[in-house]
Amino acid sequence: MNIDVSDSSGTDLADPEHLITQAAFLLDRLRLDPECELSIALVGEAEMERLHVEWMDLPGPTDVLSFPMDDLSVGPLEGPAPLGILGDIILCPTVAARQGIEAGHSATAELELLLTHGVLHLLGFDHAEPDEHAVMFGLQDDLLAEWRSREEGSREKA
Repeated sequence: MNIDVSDSSGTDLADPEHLITQAAFLLDRLRLDPECELSIALVGEAEMERLHVEWMDLPGPTDVLSFPMDDLSVGPLEGPAPLGILGDIILCPTVAARQGIEAGHSATAELELLLTHGVLHLLGFDHAEPDEHAVMFGLQDDLLAEWRSREEGSREKA
């Protein structure tokens, strides 16, 4: 997998290697070609607010933004896996940390959720309509549960 993480957030709330490992898991689990490209940027609140206003015309910083590049989607389990540039995911670790506190979990857990959410958006999933919401959040929950189970198993073996 060609996964790049850049960090201009000015915090140590996110572990880039952890994000790369999770992103590789997601791309593999979603059956994307191993040569797909994904960019993840960690930014501060001022930059996230600027991007949120510019691209969504909404005020304030947000937690995650996704910018798809090639039109890749998850297809049937047989046949070739899609290859291309998946796109960019922008994460704001300080917003994620606050949301994690509100939700009763760590900043890392919130960033895992946001990365999964962002990848699904890059693949064309949405949650504007109730049926879309059910599909996207169901898949997001399944992927997170599988990821966390895998990570827990890895820690127990160490």
